[in-house]
Amino acid sequence: MTLSPNSDSTYTEWRHEVRDGLKPLQNTLVQLFQQTQLFRIYSSTLMPGLLQTEGYAGAVLRTVADFQELSFDDSAEAARARVERSRVIHDPERQFVLLIEEAVLHHQLGDREVMAAQLDYLLTAGALPSVSLGIIPMATRERVQWPRETLHMYDDNLVSVELVSAKVNITQPSEVALYLKAFEQLNSMAVYGAEARTLILKALEALR
Repeated sequence: MTLSPNSDSTYTEWRHEVRDGLKPLQNTLVQLFQQTQLFRIYSSTLMPGLLQTEGYAGAVLRTVADFQELSFDDSAEAARARVERSRVIHDPERQFVLLIEEAVLHHQLGDREVMAAQLDYLLTAGALPSVSLGIIPMATRERVQWPRETLHMYDDNLVSVELVSAKVNITQPSEVALYLKAFEQLNSMAVYGAEARTLILKALEALR
């Protein structure tokens, strides 16, 4: 872990995070999830981990194991740990604002069966009382924000940004506020409810 010039940020290379395998990495977030009441997540590339099925998570994590050239592949165990950790979305005492670009629905990870199951689960999970699932349509005109890097916001205290080589954790209030501003602008372009379901069903139809 490396401190940035701003001591309220940390820069951690993925190669250090995964040196003991992918499953231990999943478990490092359990305590943070238990402490967080409001989750805000934006992704332009993948389904948020909180919404991933085991099959989809396995496909994602196998890609990570290959890319990082790990000496052993524990992606199947890591996928199960991720799904177990994600059961927190069923907690009615917490709130989840999950925001994705429509393109995420069409980025195929795993085979067609895996993607179909993932999209089906998205319809189910998106209807949970604690979950607010927004999708930014590809046809959005005059965007106020372009697609950004994946970011996770835990309450108003921590932002985690995922880069190719590393994860950056930010706690400086002024920086957190800037990410919140970007999130809200992205959120302003999203559709919810029936309109979001229509986009998911469209992606499902495209798999057939």
